[in-house]
Amino acid sequence: MKGTKPDHFVLTKSESRKDVLSQEKLPPLFDSPTTWKNWPGRLHKLFAVIIVVIPVMSVYGFMTTELQTKTLVLSIITYFLTGLGITAGYHRLWAHRSYRATLALRIMLAIGGGAAFQGTIDWWARDHRSHHRWTDTDKDPYSAQRGFFYSHVGWLVIYRGRGKTGFADIADLKADKVVAFQRRFYPYLAIGFGFVLPTLIAGLWGDYRITHILRSKGGFFYASVIRVCFVHHVTFCVNSLAHFLGECTYDDHHTPRDHWITALVTLGEGYHNFHHQFPQDYRNAIVYYQYDPTKWLIKLLEFLGLAYDLKTFPTNEINKGRVQMQEKQVADMKRTLKFGIPIHDLPIYTWDEYQKKVFSEGKKWILIEGVLYDLEGFYHPGGSGYISRSLGKDMTSSFNGGVYDHSNGARNLLTMMRVGVLLNGMQVMSESQIEDEVIELSLDPKLKSH
Repeated sequence: MKGTKPDHFVLTKSESRKDVLSQEKLPPLFDSPTTWKNWPGRLHKLFAVIIVVIPVMSVYGFMTTELQTKTLVLSIITYFLTGLGITAGYHRLWAHRSYRATLALRIMLAIGGGAAFQGTIDWWARDHRSHHRWTDTDKDPYSAQRGFFYSHVGWLVIYRGRGKTGFADIADLKADKVVAFQRRFYPYLAIGFGFVLPTLIAGLWGDYRITHILRSKGGFFYASVIRVCFVHHVTFCVNSLAHFLGECTYDDHHTPRDHWITALVTLGEGYHNFHHQFPQDYRNAIVYYQYDPTKWLIKLLEFLGLAYDLKTFPTNEINKGRVQMQEKQVADMKRTLKFGIPIHDLPIYTWDEYQKKVFSEGKKWILIEGVLYDLEGFYHPGGSGYISRSLGKDMTSSFNGGVYDHSNGARNLLTMMRVGVLLNGMQVMSESQIEDEVIELSLDPKLKSH
């Protein structure tokens, strides 16, 4: 019916995100209203302090502390070491098992990820596995359905109570000795490698002195506090920005998106639609020009013998998803175009009725491939003679190369001129016409002589 969408309709790019985000109305965060009396119990106090204090300290340090060149270099190095500890370690190694690593590499990644100050490996990976298992539902720990702020940091500071996050199996992580070691000594690793060590290193060039702490503190603020703040929000963008900005390259059932900006921000984790479709693939970006330093690092580590058994999803299956989404986009574009009256809705005419329309009623109709077209008001580029000589005739052969092999543009234009279809698709003579033809042939003197 006109004005309604068929059962198999496809969302547009703009509609898709909006409809996916509203396809399931989530229940309230809590089973009872939040009041002045109970709100403190619904706040994860430790996380709330970290989320607030780290940025405040960062702003203070930036406003009051001179940045030395060597300290800037140290900050960038520690940013990549700790950031990649999260993306290559916590995420792609432990959360998804997309490759395997030697003991030495696992220890380095456990330390680097710990220095990012984002919790233990098993806690981090457990929530992330739950996120993939329960994407966009109430059991998703950082569901994008609850908005950008909630999926970015709200899920950390709001304590919903036990049993709200969906189940995720982490038996393999519990059996991992490196994970167990990091869990046991996490506070010492996080503070020691995340704050103390960068601060002391900066002291090598005088950017940290106990005797001049109020003046020489760049190692603490830039290489530690500000760097931790950056890595925090880079990681949080994978939960938030990667679900709001970009395209659905492989699937549009859930909110994850692919975008190069998110990739730049998140050390290569921005091709999130690909990642949610193929989570065990060690890559996030599969095209050579896409930014994914985490993938490049893992590949380098394989070359060095520290990483092995890198998992990739079959290219054929990846391309299937891409093509299916392209087909949806084409179908969506086609719905915005006009193709005239569908052939199956056109009235059916006999050859005699077609002739009557043209020669008795003055219609400017022609026949091409069994379909009748009304050329009223149409000016042929070759001149009006082409039209006048074609009226009432079957112009199929002429249209398809007998006179001129018409362009696809001409064929598309004709779809807007359809007025009917011819019974049997071609001229079929009536019994009286057949009798007249026989009589005419019998009176032909040339035929008689034979």
